[in-house]
Formats: sequence, structure tokens, C-alpha cells
Amino acid sequence: MTKASSSAARTSPTFLELCAEAYRLRLLCSFEDRLARCGFARIAGVDEAGRGCLAGPVVAAAVIVDPRVLVPGVDDSKELSPEERENLAGEIRRTSRAYAVCSISADVIDRVNILEATRLAMRGALAGLAPEPDCAVIDALFLSGLSYPCLPVVRGDSLSYAVACASILAKVERDRAMVLLGERHPGYGFAAHKGYGVPEHVAALGRLGPSPVHRLTFRKVRPDLDEFGETC
Repeated sequence: MTKASSSAARTSPTFLELCAEAYRLRLLCSFEDRLARCGFARIAGVDEAGRGCLAGPVVAAAVIVDPRVLVPGVDDSKELSPEERENLAGEIRRTSRAYAVCSISADVIDRVNILEATRLAMRGALAGLAPEPDCAVIDALFLSGLSYPCLPVVRGDSLSYAVACASILAKVERDRAMVLLGERHPGYGFAAHKGYGVPEHVAALGRLGPSPVHRLTFRKVRPDLDEFGETC
């Protein structure tokens, strides 16, 4: 056996590892399995990325998965590396029955607040699905006025395969957007921290002030705001 083939053999999953992953995925699909037994055939998972950031959009994704084709490695996006998310996103797009992504910009977030902007993004993602779902499983938030049942599930990205898929698509889409915004607005480090309030980002805000894509109603962006979002 050559060195290359020996290395490949060591990195290839064993039969037991493949069985364990298949079992993990079936457990992650248990929520959708129960809904399917209730008669739902097109179950959409919905999640967002960027809700807690200081800059950039909030992005939501909605995915109707094909329960016959499960993608190995799908998990809560926070548990995956950027490379894993990119690879999995391609497979999710390829194997899903439908998917859609919706982005809500920082100026809209400032106008309607982050919670309502997140709901707008989720509604937009659901509206982009074809065919339309007959049920939606949403990470933590409830959406009213839909023509089909909406089930908010806390930590849904860890409990539902469809929501986990949506979390990956939303995160990948937003990360790509933040890299582009970093090129347009240099100095803040958007490509590295993706707009989250890490010390390097807060320090850059202190040096440069807010950019056009910062959320001006967030206290870390505008320390002069009082508790009602007004300048002192």
C-alpha cells in the first residue's frame, strides 16, 4: 500500500462510523417523521443567521428536504467549520425539494427592529419556496398569518434536520455577503468576524465610527443611545 492510499484508508469512515452517522441523521429527522405521520408531506425548516450582529443583514433560509435523501454531516451550523458548511450547503441545494433565502438589510433592521426584521426574512424565505410547504418548523420564532401550520421549536437547528439544513444555507449566504461588505467597507474586519461584536470589531468602530451597513440602533454601535434607542 502506498503512503497516499494508506492515508486515504485512515481518513475514510469505517463501517461503524457510517452506521453511527446514519443513526444520528435518523434521530435528527424524528421531528419531521412525526409530522409526516400526521399527514404533512412538504415540511419546511426555517432558520436565520446574523440576528445578534452589529453590522450587515439578517438572513433567513427555508428548506423543504427530501426525506429519502439525507446529507451526511448535516448539523446545527454553529457546530460546523466554514469549509464543512460550504460543502454541505451545495449538497443541501442539490438534494432538497425546494430552498430559498431572504436577506434584510441593516437600514430595515434599524427601522423595524431586529426581531421584526428576522420575521420578515423568514417570511420572505418561505414565500420563495416552490412548491409551497404544508407545514413550517421554525427555530424559536412564531410566524402568524401563514396558510399552513407554523411550529416554533427552541434549538430547532439541533432537533430538526430541515431546520439544521436551513441554518447551514442561511449562515453560508450571510458569510459570503459579509466578505463582500468587507471589501466595500475596509477596516472593520467583516470577512473575519462577519459583523459580530468581537473586541476587534468594537475597537474598529471606536476608530472609524459606523459604516453604512452598521445597525445604528444597536448600543455597541452607538454608545450614545439610551434604553429607548434615542440619542442622549
